[in-house]
Amino acid sequence: MAAGNSNSIDPRLMSRLTATRTNRRRFIGGGAAAAAAAILGPSFLAACGSDSSSSGEGSESSGSDTTGTSSNMLRISNWPLYMADGFVAGFQTSSGLTVDYKEDFNDNEQWFAKVKEPMSRKQDIGADLAVPTTFMAVRLHNLGWLNDISDAGVPNKQNIRPDLLEAGVDPGRKYSAPYMSGLVGLAYNRAATGRDIRTIDDLWDPAYKGRVSLFSDAQDGLGMIMQSQGGSVTDPTTESITKAVDLVREQKDKGQIRRFTGNDYADDLAAGNIAIAQAYSGDVVQLQADNPDLQFIVPESGGTTFVDTMVIPYTTQNQKGAETWINYVYDRANYAKLVAFVQYVPVLSDMTDELNKIDPAIANNPLINPPKDILDKVQGWAALTDEQTQEYNTLYAAVTGG
Repeated sequence: MAAGNSNSIDPRLMSRLTATRTNRRRFIGGGAAAAAAAILGPSFLAACGSDSSSSGEGSESSGSDTTGTSSNMLRISNWPLYMADGFVAGFQTSSGLTVDYKEDFNDNEQWFAKVKEPMSRKQDIGADLAVPTTFMAVRLHNLGWLNDISDAGVPNKQNIRPDLLEAGVDPGRKYSAPYMSGLVGLAYNRAATGRDIRTIDDLWDPAYKGRVSLFSDAQDGLGMIMQSQGGSVTDPTTESITKAVDLVREQKDKGQIRRFTGNDYADDLAAGNIAIAQAYSGDVVQLQADNPDLQFIVPESGGTTFVDTMVIPYTTQNQKGAETWINYVYDRANYAKLVAFVQYVPVLSDMTDELNKIDPAIANNPLINPPKDILDKVQGWAALTDEQTQEYNTLYAAVTGG
């Protein structure tokens, strides 16, 4: 760890950080498998191969069989580079189902625009199971477009982390099954800052005038700022949003903020043009190999977390097969292979033993198995209504120019 900063993550650990939305969807490409193989060695390749993936053995239940399903085909729509090699083949061997696995989920809103019309008419969308981010799962549920996920069909649901199982937007996980989680915090270039960064107030240090970037997305951009002002993303209000927006406007007018970014802050951060950036933890993984000065922290006042979830559209042609898939994912031995490959924060509890079997360094990574002090500092956004989303986006866009 960097001297004097208990929240900073050592570069050796950051090399195994949880990959975030940006990494899996834009950066990692074929390098993900190469990096994982370099970290884990031959044991990783064997663990992700179809032979060892197919057993599904462990302490968890094997779930229901596929007798009586409406189809022997299971169609899955997921994000690119979000699946371990051999995992699908292992499930096919275990379940007897044939899987049509598509990496066609590139953006929540784009996906929704594609399926909105057919779903509104209850027409097939070509997927029996999809993996949207939580806010989109809530939207689909509110529209009545998701089937419930039965406890009988997914007995391994009990393995979900308690904070995700009983809290949040879907207590008991009746319609959404968490897949992977990630963190939103601050990244900084120590060569540019000259010191360690700990708080949101560090963003406003005049020494970094014109070298700060914030996210253009309202939730990712405003969440940690609201927390620093005593607000909460679990109970956002127009007042707390406006207070955060006003602070951002003030800092923008002072010239403190270089620009508002999507996933395009990485190059400027690495070059030192940006000293501090709001960031997804896993982005730093791609940069630290070439620049060990880059660090990622969760601010002392808190950061935010996001969860991608498995859902079953009400247009599914294989409800039972979709539940069998979820149950297979929730077997800890199987899930460890996913975590080792994508290196996200796991959504299952008690993963240390299974991760240790693959690589103790992954099991001991505080952002793979976050300690309580990190988990206590991050919050997930409450489910927003469409009206709230529009209001908050409009308020923030007036400052960002988006």
